[in-house]
Amino acid sequence: MATYWDPFQEMDRLFSTFATNARQSGGMPMDLFRTGDHYVLSMDLPGVDPGTIDVSVEDRTLTVRAERTQRSDTDAQWLVRERPTGTFARQLTVGRGLALERISASYADGVLALTIPVSEEAKPRKIEVEHTAGSTQIEQGSSESHRTIES
Repeated sequence: MATYWDPFQEMDRLFSTFATNARQSGGMPMDLFRTGDHYVLSMDLPGVDPGTIDVSVEDRTLTVRAERTQRSDTDAQWLVRERPTGTFARQLTVGRGLALERISASYADGVLALTIPVSEEAKPRKIEVEHTAGSTQIEQGSSESHRTIES
């Protein structure tokens, strides 16, 4: 009996774990870290038209939307088509203590970078302790406490 051998089957098996992870994150894998007094969120968006990227904040929800359009070669015969197209969105619930009104965003080399500052109220600060110098001086004794020694 003849067996059909697919040379791409092994490659497909190797990349299946990666594809599963990418689908679970909505095709938008990200890194998030804190440095100094702000957080940096980096999100991979390769092949996305920068004009379609939309970043918004409503209440405590940060939403990132982007669109990757499908290549429109009408005379092409597709053999494999695994790169997702369409609109992608990812939402993150952010905690208190962030200055959401001061988020800045940049897009370069297929990576969206958001800088999220920590609010002034949430920054660590030193609280100074005041002290007063009252009349807690020790005075030299009164006439009753003096003794004279005569010889």
